[in-house]
Amino acid sequence: MSFQDYFPTQASTYARARPTYPVELFDHLARLVPGHGLAWDCGTGNGQAAVALAAHFQQVIATEPSAAQLAQAAPHARVVYVRSAETVGEIRDGTADIVTAAQAAHWFDLSLFYPEVRRVLRPGGLLAIWTYALCAVAPELDPLIRRFYTETVGPHWPPERRHAENAYQELDFPFAEIPFPELCLRVEWTVAEFAVYLRTWSAVTRYRQARGADPVLPFEAELAPVWGEGPRRVTWPLGGRLGRVEG
Repeated sequence: MSFQDYFPTQASTYARARPTYPVELFDHLARLVPGHGLAWDCGTGNGQAAVALAAHFQQVIATEPSAAQLAQAAPHARVVYVRSAETVGEIRDGTADIVTAAQAAHWFDLSLFYPEVRRVLRPGGLLAIWTYALCAVAPELDPLIRRFYTETVGPHWPPERRHAENAYQELDFPFAEIPFPELCLRVEWTVAEFAVYLRTWSAVTRYRQARGADPVLPFEAELAPVWGEGPRRVTWPLGGRLGRVEG
């Protein structure tokens, strides 16, 4: 498997602390596809996008190379989880209506993934890849969060992270492109809940491995008096690419 696992030790935290994608995204995708029979969600992680797709498709094949992530995957009657990376032998040629990759395509070997997309999609089928980068909370908090992101753990981001920061606009995308909708992820979190989310960052894990210390502990203490006791709205702009396989 070429898909490198940056999240083996925090899979359970990832499952409970990552924000969920807006239902409007999946409603939009469902309007663009040629049918609603079969979807492939590649790099499914804990199955968040796969379960959302199951509201619109009769069957979802969800592939993920990380055993730790699959152990946290949400069960669903129409979702089949498969341990695999950028290829999916369980789908016959030209039978999928949509292929998705949620917050994952920047980790893929695209020389393997894109030919597989073309193989499994039916004519007019849709490829949807999306991501989100740094969140926004409030003017008094955002500079602190950006400093943590770029300076404290910045040197520990894998190089592929740059594609998530620019919403995949620099990623090779050899498909007939259509506009990606303007959407956001939003949650209401306390500072403690936000700190749990920070621990799902691959850069935080790599910082801890390199330095033997948790960078979130002192940062949470710095944030707390500014954040306050109650929840704050945390917002991430969603970005990505949509493309069709032309028949």
